[in-house]
This record gives sequence, structure tokens and C-alpha cells, in this order.
Amino acid sequence: MTAGLEGPDDTLLVRVSASGPREARATGNRAPDPRALRSRAAVVEAATTLFLRQGYLGASVEDIAASAAVSKRTVYNNFGDKERLFTEIVLGVTATAEHFAEQLVGALRKADDVVPALYELARRHITATTLPQVVRLRRLIIAEAARFPELAREYHERAPGRVIGALADAFAELDRRGELRAPDPRRAAEHFSFLVLGATLDRAMFDPDAGTPPGEELDRIADDAVRAFLGAYAPA
Repeated sequence: MTAGLEGPDDTLLVRVSASGPREARATGNRAPDPRALRSRAAVVEAATTLFLRQGYLGASVEDIAASAAVSKRTVYNNFGDKERLFTEIVLGVTATAEHFAEQLVGALRKADDVVPALYELARRHITATTLPQVVRLRRLIIAEAARFPELAREYHERAPGRVIGALADAFAELDRRGELRAPDPRRAAEHFSFLVLGATLDRAMFDPDAGTPPGEELDRIADDAVRAFLGAYAPA
């Protein structure tokens, strides 16, 4: 199940399981009730909005239920408690990173012409990572890392870590084919990602009023990053 949160210029997709813990035990293998799915999606959307806006402590179950137009019991029946709801939302967002890693980075490995594929990948990478909702989620996870250390580590492994791993696999394949010179594919992946994202993502994380650069500027940043990357990793 996917819940989307849409703003004027961004979308945050959250994938959570189709049924809550109690409902799953009660229904067994039966198809979930469509009304229960709608309620669950409404809770996810309301909770994500409130967590991003008010933080974990500032978003109460009462507020989440009211915003979702459901009862507190519905929230508890579907998610058990606020901590579990927060955990499912954070990990549900990793579906976006998994899609990026599997689809976009996977396409790089199969590209007939690697250089244009790198430019396209860099542009998509910076655009996806600097979406306002994604930046706010990163801030939230960092702010709650001391409270949820295992969750923060898992998010890092399944989101930015997953992308770096996929890039490393792709660069290893391209090195074997002689299309890049990357004897240390993991280091090459880190260099690529930080050349593309580094300064822009840092600015977005630490200056909430800075806003996301326009698309044309993001493209220029991505293109400059690829040129710098190829200066180090293009085959001789």
C-alpha cells in the first residue's frame, strides 16, 4: 500500500504493509477490508504530515487520529503504538530509494553509452534527493536518531546506503568492461554521490529557508559533478 503526500512542488511516497498487527492476526489470509485500507492510508498520510511538521514528540496520537478523521482505537489497531507507526513510515519511505537503486542505477549497467547515462543518473539523483519532503524527513530522522538509533541506522542502510551499494555494483561492472576506470567501485560510488549531492544537500539540510534550487540549476550542478567524476574515472 502506498500513501502519497503532495505539496506544491514535491511528493513523498510511503509504502507500508496492507494490514496492521492486530488486523493481520484476525484476518489470516483473507483479503483486507477496503475500508480498513483507506483508514490505514489516512493514518499514514496524517501521521507523516504531522511528524514532518511537528516532530515525533510534537505529534500526538490524538492529533494524528483527528487529522486522519479516525478514532484513536483505529490508530492503535492498525499500528500498535506511535513508535511503531513512526517506524513504519520512516522505513516505508525507503521504497523510493529502492526504486532509484533498482531502476535508474540498474539502467546504467545496461547502457550502450555510459556517459549520457551518467548525466541522466546524476540529474535524477539530485532532483529526487533534494525534494523538500525528503529533506524534511532526513532532518526528522537525524533529530530522532538518539531516540531511535537502530531505526536511523536501518534507514541509512536502506536509503542512501542502498543507492551507494547499487552504484558500486554498477561501477564494478563498468570497470570490468573497460568503460570506467574504477578499481575501488565503492569509493567511486561515494565520490559520484557526494559530487552530485554534497554542497546542495548540506545547504538544504542546514538552511530551512534556502529552498530547493530551480531545476535548471540542479541540472547544472549534476552536469558539473559528472564532468569532475569523469576527470578521475574515465578510462585512459
